[in-house]
Amino acid sequence: MTSDTSPLPNGDAAKNPKITGAVSPGATALPKSPGPGAPPPRPDVQPKSHGRAAPSPSALATTRAAAAWFATATALVLLVLLIILILQNQSVVTLHYLGFTGSLPLGTALFIAAVAGGAVVAIVGVVRLTQLRVTARRVRRLHAERKNKP
Repeated sequence: MTSDTSPLPNGDAAKNPKITGAVSPGATALPKSPGPGAPPPRPDVQPKSHGRAAPSPSALATTRAAAAWFATATALVLLVLLIILILQNQSVVTLHYLGFTGSLPLGTALFIAAVAGGAVVAIVGVVRLTQLRVTARRVRRLHAERKNKP
């Protein structure tokens, strides 16, 4: 949203700014000034400052400690659900994998499969991060060489 501060025919551009662009119908209304019988301003509402914006008191501050506690609580819930899965699936099943045959409780087999899947995801992530670091190092080196050339 932009405003045009060119002089208007009545000579007061500050009171009647020209608003261009898409706006909602409620956004075009000018603020009403309090009349003679209007109640005084509420003391709990802070006036708008024109400097640096201060965070509102109701805004939640996310810290590293809060994120760590949230991650820990989430991990504990997932572990409890995993323990329930393993305990409820104690029946022994026969597994066949690449010529190997064995028998395990179903819950344990599912747990091993989940860990193997997580390991594959972690390996792919490490490979990609290494690839990005090598590329970034190469770009920095080329940039430094171009900067040092006369």
